Amino acid sequence: MKNEILGIHHITAIAGNAKKNYDFYTRILGLRLVKKTVNFDDPNTYHFYYGDEYGSPGSILTFFPWEGIGAGRRGTRQVTEIGYSVPAGSLDFWQKRLEENNVIYNKPAVKFGERYLTFLDPDGLKFELTEAQTPDSRPQWETKEVTKAHATHGFHHITMTSNKIAATAAILTGVLGYRLLTKEVNRSRFITDAVAHAAIVDLVEAPGEAIGHVAGGTVHHVAFRVKDEETLMYFRDQIVKLGLNITEKIDRNYFYSLYFREPGGVLFELATDNPGFTIDEPLEELGTHLKLPAQYESNRTIIEGILPKLD
Repeated sequence: MKNEILGIHHITAIAGNAKKNYDFYTRILGLRLVKKTVNFDDPNTYHFYYGDEYGSPGSILTFFPWEGIGAGRRGTRQVTEIGYSVPAGSLDFWQKRLEENNVIYNKPAVKFGERYLTFLDPDGLKFELTEAQTPDSRPQWETKEVTKAHATHGFHHITMTSNKIAATAAILTGVLGYRLLTKEVNRSRFITDAVAHAAIVDLVEAPGEAIGHVAGGTVHHVAFRVKDEETLMYFRDQIVKLGLNITEKIDRNYFYSLYFREPGGVLFELATDNPGFTIDEPLEELGTHLKLPAQYESNRTIIEGILPKLD
């Protein structure tokens, strides 16, 4: 198999109150809690993974909920929007649902020929629900309140904002295998042909906009997907050849990863499909147990006493 980037693997953001975050994403958005674990560097803080039924790459949104953290600010050098794919005709349902739950939103609009609806989560993180032109058959997670007629399919796109997009675009096209699809005003849409979905990156050029501040309600990093560790290390070599700083391979329990900051300032991760989220829980029990990295297992009782209750 050739070495290629398979679209978006996951997106990691920062939240405040853990229970508010958990309630919003599992109840209001109807996502599955795929994994409940802790921050590798701060075991007294949760690391939540939300996704589809199987925890598929391209559907995984993760959070570090740091209690009491200050609000961040959207701006340049950031991922500024997260786009989900939803079934055609479902935006009326979502508008009503967001309104009933006092969620800040904008009425549906059209971008690149697709209807979308924008909303903010409890910490101010910005999302778009998009009725994709390309039929989306990816598996969904269904709840009593959010059925498959309306449930998200996984990511549709991400948006990154930059004062000048040329250097970021060069990484997307020259290293990660994306191509420019189209442009509207100051928004350029890039796509990879390696996968059918979670394949789009929008770059917004905003020359006069201030640099964003990463804290509550902002994206920490975006991870791009590769098949396995061999492919991961191939791309590491490509990044090194460009003179960019990149980490060594890191074992994140559910995938292996590398981190580097692209020239526009956004933190990129490359993450493998293997070993996946069922390595320590069966599929039917995903997200129902607190899973700790091995180095913290001996402190389980202390950690469980510190972490906020979710129920």
